[in-house]
Amino acid sequence: MYKFDPGVIRIGVSGCLVGQQVRFDGGHKRSDFCTEELARFVEFVPLCPEMAIGLGAPRPSIRLVNQAGEVRALTARGEDLTERLQAYGRDMAVRLGGVSGYILCAKSPSCGMERVRVYHDSGKGNAKEGIGLYAAELMRALPLLPLEEDGRLQDPVLRENFVTRIYAFHDWQCLLHRGLTPSRLIAFHSRYKYLLMAHHRDSYQALGLLLSDLSGGVGQKADAYIAGMMTALARRASRRGHTNVLQHLQGYFKHQLNSRQRQALARTIHQYREGELPLLAPITLFRHYLEEHPNDYLRQQVYLNPHPEALRLRYGI
Repeated sequence: MYKFDPGVIRIGVSGCLVGQQVRFDGGHKRSDFCTEELARFVEFVPLCPEMAIGLGAPRPSIRLVNQAGEVRALTARGEDLTERLQAYGRDMAVRLGGVSGYILCAKSPSCGMERVRVYHDSGKGNAKEGIGLYAAELMRALPLLPLEEDGRLQDPVLRENFVTRIYAFHDWQCLLHRGLTPSRLIAFHSRYKYLLMAHHRDSYQALGLLLSDLSGGVGQKADAYIAGMMTALARRASRRGHTNVLQHLQGYFKHQLNSRQRQALARTIHQYREGELPLLAPITLFRHYLEEHPNDYLRQQVYLNPHPEALRLRYGI
């Protein structure tokens, strides 16, 4: 059992992505992002479902096969591993309650999240329409857990989004660990105001409305809140969404900045909106002005620091 530890961000990961030689051919699929960048800030929990159910490495390859409308996992020798992979997925979904995210190996018949090749039982033709059997069980049992494939993490926007969700979900887990109260839940929502607005403004407003009356307790409201929050954060924040937030933040400094500073800030926001500058440019200006003109409400906004700066995730978006 991987219990939650507020001092450590634990991330499940396909073992092959961190260099473990567990692939069917005895090799690995080491991810530089995982091993050289993200590993500095999180503790990985490497897992390989195919090894866990007793297969060695190297081993006969596995493929998903559509048999009379049901997708099965078969080895090249015809051995059916479907139930074993599904059972392991269900078991791990229970044991992984303390992790804050999971990175899966793309295209894998056990770990792929989407577009996994499914073969026809006749042996003629295939289609990229499947989900790995282990991954499917995780997705079904842990719908709030941030999940992503290694291939999609090559996209700067998806990478930043995934890490943002990891840190947000861990923050929520810390809140539950401390003990949930109405005041703590409202304070949590307040800190995530501008991050939620950047991703989906309507969701921010809906979540605020959800918390407008907590007189009946926070239990069910909290469940609905985190479901709505994680769904909102899973949406990619657009330049338009970020620009809207940046303009809101700009309003906090209208009386503190001189004319030259206000013009520089407005110009930087405009250049970001037009795609001429990365998001980091206006964010850096806001951080600088916040140091000169402290504002406790803005200091607590997760939007300005959703993940470690050393990951450089906002340089390319």
